[in-house]
Amino acid sequence: MTFNDFPVQYIDPVYRPPSEAKSFILPVTNGCSWNHCSFCSMYTDAQKKFSVRKEPDVLADIQRAGEQLVGVSRVFLADGDAMTLSFRRLLTVLKALNHAFPELRRISAYCLPRNIARKSVEELTELKNNGLSILYVGVESGDNEVLTRIKKGETAETTYSALQKIKQAGIKTSVMVLNGLGGQMLSEQHAVNSAKLVNRVQPDYLSILVLTFHRGRQRFVEAFGDNFAELDSQGLLQEMHQFISELNLTSTVFRSDHISNQLVLKGILGCDKSVLL
Repeated sequence: MTFNDFPVQYIDPVYRPPSEAKSFILPVTNGCSWNHCSFCSMYTDAQKKFSVRKEPDVLADIQRAGEQLVGVSRVFLADGDAMTLSFRRLLTVLKALNHAFPELRRISAYCLPRNIARKSVEELTELKNNGLSILYVGVESGDNEVLTRIKKGETAETTYSALQKIKQAGIKTSVMVLNGLGGQMLSEQHAVNSAKLVNRVQPDYLSILVLTFHRGRQRFVEAFGDNFAELDSQGLLQEMHQFISELNLTSTVFRSDHISNQLVLKGILGCDKSVLL
């Protein structure tokens, strides 16, 4: 099958979590509905301006994919913000996917906390019952000063509230924290308060990524302030050590194996905490 024959035509670039490498990626939106986070350049290209795809187009993609692709067991709903769709739209997509792919076992998506605030636990439970298995939530930091400076548009409390609703619905949570996000000035409070938030949440999966400037520092520094001083390798490792030291988790799968990580760590927190440290 050539690129032009593939049942879905994508607007590049397309992003997905590392664990979704073998998933069929179905775009239901383009870009990110928030798109103000100063650390993120994933959806800043002109062609990635946020829009919701028309429902008939999405359903047509699903039908074609079901006819052409064999053995699909995982689907990732793209782009960065699939959960911005209404409950009805999401349920329609999930039901169509289950009909198209008899071997489907898991459906996943990125998720902004603000989009969970608009959905009830009952609605989320219905989505879970129709295959929505895991949501990837960019927590970034549990420190409100850091969150304000990076223009996340969330607080530690709004993030916690969203993650609790997801868990109450029986959907697995995978949360991401950004090493180095507070720079030298806010490193300690970023590490400590991020750990406090993660401890409250007790997520199924936890990943540490590293603040990386793929397109330069200007956008980030303009938001954070001129007093931002980037952590060096030693500082990043010290911050990660402090973060892990503060964690009190029972059965969370932990990873620092993203391409941005200088040190790859894998384990279960808490039984592997001392080994990781």
